[in-house]
Formats: sequence, C-alpha cells, structure tokens
Amino acid sequence: MRGDASKSLLPDGLRDVLPPDAAHEAATVGGLIARFEAEGYQRVEPPLVEFEDSLLDGPGAAVAPSTFRLMDPVSQRMMGVRADMTVQVARIATSRLARQARPVRLCYAGPTLRVRGQQLRPERQVTQAGCELIGSDAAEADAEAIALAANALAAVGLKRLSVDIALPTLAPALFETLGLDAETRAAARSALDRRDAAAVRDLGGEAARVLGALLDASGRAGPALEGLQALGLPSSTAGEIDRLSAVLPRLAEAAPDLSVTVDAVEHRGFEYQTGLSFTLFAKGVRGELGRGGRYAAGAGPDKAGEAATGFSLYLDSVMRGAPAPKPAARCFLPTASALEVGPRLRAAGWITVAGLDAGSDEDPARQARRLGCTHYLDPEDGPGGEPRALG
Repeated sequence: MRGDASKSLLPDGLRDVLPPDAAHEAATVGGLIARFEAEGYQRVEPPLVEFEDSLLDGPGAAVAPSTFRLMDPVSQRMMGVRADMTVQVARIATSRLARQARPVRLCYAGPTLRVRGQQLRPERQVTQAGCELIGSDAAEADAEAIALAANALAAVGLKRLSVDIALPTLAPALFETLGLDAETRAAARSALDRRDAAAVRDLGGEAARVLGALLDASGRAGPALEGLQALGLPSSTAGEIDRLSAVLPRLAEAAPDLSVTVDAVEHRGFEYQTGLSFTLFAKGVRGELGRGGRYAAGAGPDKAGEAATGFSLYLDSVMRGAPAPKPAARCFLPTASALEVGPRLRAAGWITVAGLDAGSDEDPARQARRLGCTHYLDPEDGPGGEPRALG
C-alpha cells in the first residue's frame, strides 16, 4: 500500500485537475479564446519545448531563471520548457509571420512550467491564455489590450474587475535625468520599492522632490494622472505620462465598468516591459488574474525588435473567480437500450452513461445514483421513453 501511494505523489507545485474542475477550466479557456477571436485575434499554438537560444532570446531572458532545461537527444542542443508563452508568440510574429500585415493580432492558450513557484503563486504549472498585438506603438493598442483582457474576463463571469497600470520605465528615466550615481540609484530604487517616503526624503535635493512627488502620484487614475502631469518633467521622461493620458479616456470608453488605478513606481514583475504595463485583479479573488504591457518583440543582441503589447491571464487565479457551472444533466442508460436510445438522447443534448452489464437493467435508478447521474431511462418505457429525474 505504501509503495502504491508513493507513486501517486506529484512534485511540489504540480497537481491533477479532476472532474468537474478540468471541464470547467477547459470551458473557461474556450470562452476567453472566443472573446479574443471576436476582436480579430488569431490563435497560434507554440510548442511546449524549444531550443534554449530562441526561447530565452530578447524578452525571454527575463524568465531564464524560471526555465526548466534539458538536452535534446536528437540534436544534442539544450532546450527549455516554456515558463511564459509571450516570448514564443513574439517569435512566431517576427519570424514565421514576418511578412503579415501589421499590426498582427495573435492569441493563445496552453500550459507553462516554472522551476519554482512564488510566495503568492506556489503553482509551478499554470495554464496561460492571452493576446499579443505586434507592430503598433500607438496608445490605442495599449488601451485595446487592457480593455480586451478585462472584457474577456467579464465574459467568463468574473466581476468587480480592476487594473493597476504601471510605468516601469519612468523611475529609471528620472534617475538618469537627475544624474544620480549608482549608489544613490540603488538607494532610490529600494526606497520606491518599499514605498518609504522618509527614505525618499533622505535622498535630498531635487531627487527627493521629484521622486517624492512620483511616489505620491499613485492611486485612482484621474488624480494620479494629474499628479504626474504636475511634475513638469522634461520631454525626455514625460513620454509615458503622455501615453497614459491618451490611454485612460480610451480605456474608460472601451471598458466602462473597469476600476483603474495607477502605480508610477512599480516595476517588479515587469522585467522585459519597455513601457506602460498593467496587472489585473478581481475583488475577493486571491492573486493577480494576469499581467501585460509593452515590450520589444523579437529583440536581441543585434536587433531592436518590433513595438508590441499584450497580456497573459493565469487560469489558476481566473478559476478562483469564475462562477461554477450548473451540474450537467447526465442520463443513465440500461444495457438493453443504450445502443438504440443513446444516439437520440445525445442528439437532443443529453450526456449519457451506458450500463455495461445486464445487471444494471434491474434497478436503473440505483445505478444512475451510484454513477453520479441526474436522470435514468426505465426499460419499461420502451425505446421512445424519456429520461426520468432521480427523486
């Protein structure tokens, strides 16, 4: 017994998804993809494993510490198991679909695997579903990505959604403009990450004023934008604020029920983002539902990459907020009538469970209850009989 039990154990962070949860997750993924496709996003299916040099190129370098590696016994080259699907879709867009008219809109869904979980997300295998919009640097593209993510989540039943918009490149640009040395930059970054206003004041001079105001300019979108605009930043660092001011009204129109906040100093988790980024939440649901933002698709040591934006939704969190479906009606069919009646009932939308031995015909109601059915067919009703509900 002990040996058999040990064989059923799974590595930390991995789990079996059982009925009816597996069917619920599959239906939710289908609903998300249907919403993506309705707005012109075409589905692609990257492989689970790729050669390491392509999987970890450009933006993929940010997920290198989370990537499982293995040797391909055929080519003798190192391969990686994807930890994130964004970089794969970007590769497809900039290589296989390089000649397709821009912008190209792609969507996807599939499992990802990470070397280790995180404190707030201990799962190591997570199904992702998302979209990438590649070949446009317009503010309209940012608004489309955020609105599509929120509206797709609403379409599968999540409520009270919110998005937190981040500007991860703004603080580093200000460090450069302020002329901070390496030591002061590190202290400033640490203070901003901790939201430590006193430590920001201790920086002194113009850095304390500007970064303190930046720290204060977070919260509800409208006041946060006003606070950022009041900073009077030079054009070299004000670009992201201008983009934010263009995105917010479009987002309000495309997703009017979405609660929007702005965090001008957050950068953790946006390692490969190159501009406006965002995180999605739902009130009462533990963990983030997804992340997205601007990045350079196909970027690498010798290429700048294409302007791109997109998002990934995490099904482990999404399923915590997606309403459970009503139990499906399942009808038990005694052995004697299964072949004759089954096709007719299935054509009418029933799920049928057939008996496999003659003994099941003696008490079909008991067999139906034992097998988790809601209805049963009584042989006495003949081939034209209708399912009876269990009492």
